[in-house]
Amino acid sequence: MPDTKDDNVQGKLLLRGGALWLIVALVLAWCLVGLALQLPGFGAVFPGKYQRVLQAHIDFLLMSALLLGFYGTRIALPWHIRWAMVIGAFTNSMLFLLMAIFPALDPTGPSPVTGFARTIFIGLSLLSFLITSYGFGRGAVLALRSTFTR
Repeated sequence: MPDTKDDNVQGKLLLRGGALWLIVALVLAWCLVGLALQLPGFGAVFPGKYQRVLQAHIDFLLMSALLLGFYGTRIALPWHIRWAMVIGAFTNSMLFLLMAIFPALDPTGPSPVTGFARTIFIGLSLLSFLITSYGFGRGAVLALRSTFTR
């Protein structure tokens, strides 16, 4: 049963998450400009592939749009789904950014990490995917179900 005690508080989490991740996406857009123009310092912060920064930027934009979209529907969602959406939106996008900052984490890079470090990164990636899928998947099911009950 969705938690409908306070729709304002419920919406604030999705709105705050969407707004914060949109700000991160805008910062990354400027970082992409700095990388493209080869401005000093940007290459040191992002020694990995330019493509990974671009993927992080696009993923943060996508996740922001999803969070703001769910906020806009005003459908009551349980707290655990809202938190899974916001946390998953951040961690999923952050995986690309981590690969741009730490190229050894990139499995397609020249010398990817192996052994225990690789296992940890894969485990965190899978956990992120699971949280994101749970949040947005359950949210989508509840949104679809709401179209039959209104």
